Amino acid sequence: MPNQSLETQHLVKKRTLSSALAALMTVSLLSGPLAYQADARPGQGGSMGSRGSRTWSAPPPTRTTPYGASPMDRSITPRTPGQSGYGTQTPYQQGFGAQAMRPRHPFLTGFAGGVLGAGLFGLLSGHGFFGGVHSFFGLIGLMLQVALVVWIVMWLVRRFSGNRGNTTGGNGFSLNQAATGGASPPGVPVANAQSNLPITSSDYQAFQQTLLDIQNAWNQQNIPAMQQMATPEMVSYFNQQLATLAAQGARNVVSDVHFIQGDLAEAWQEGGMDYATVAMRYSLIDLTTNAMGQVIEGSSTDPVTITELWTFTRPSRGGRWLLSGIQQTRG
Repeated sequence: MPNQSLETQHLVKKRTLSSALAALMTVSLLSGPLAYQADARPGQGGSMGSRGSRTWSAPPPTRTTPYGASPMDRSITPRTPGQSGYGTQTPYQQGFGAQAMRPRHPFLTGFAGGVLGAGLFGLLSGHGFFGGVHSFFGLIGLMLQVALVVWIVMWLVRRFSGNRGNTTGGNGFSLNQAATGGASPPGVPVANAQSNLPITSSDYQAFQQTLLDIQNAWNQQNIPAMQQMATPEMVSYFNQQLATLAAQGARNVVSDVHFIQGDLAEAWQEGGMDYATVAMRYSLIDLTTNAMGQVIEGSSTDPVTITELWTFTRPSRGGRWLLSGIQQTRG
């Protein structure tokens, strides 16, 4: 009887252990798909890489990215104290609202302010709109006077501000005004950072083609091909991401990549290298499959639209542009 009791206890323990293992496996299988990266495309929806001495400074907002960029999550570039350019401004202040606070042309501001000030003084004193400027147009009707003022102001705006708008950069890119001038970011000496690096149509073609080629190389898990398109830092991130997916028994598949539009945020030179940060919007099919080829994340039919800022670099003496950073957008 004692032996039978021991055998019964041993059998109960084995059944309990088996049930616990089965439950653990069930939980693992049920929770497995939740562990996969929802954004499994190159970069996996993160901000990583380097932008030279501007790595920790925010690139200017553009038409494509009016809310600016998120700070880098991963970078080999050390952070310099006081260098971060990512403030707590609202999107309106970061984007279009900041343009209204820019200094205007001194002649235009002074002339228009003087005319309007004198006109208002004339109206208040009972001498007509132009009574405050010695009644130069005292014999002309008020409507003609107003029309003339409007025409003069419009002419001055065209004369002094007509070249401030965005211009086409080619291939769906438009040139952001901030890219061709402006102050250096915090912590960057003026002599070491230039914001007037010319970007040509062939450069825009290279940016767009690199976007498409990296997606293709990622899809093929072709690390040697990526080494021809990106810096060693970015290739190491891509390699780690692909290895993590493989360890999970998963594979990310991107296809049907279409470039939609883009803007140049800024371009500069430093340390014998050229840098260009561009905002790019594109669409693609982004899905993740398991070892059996079953879709576990994404859709094989519904494309997703992505907006990111990509930074490219090359030697100033010439050479191919290489991807050196990817940043996600705010908002």
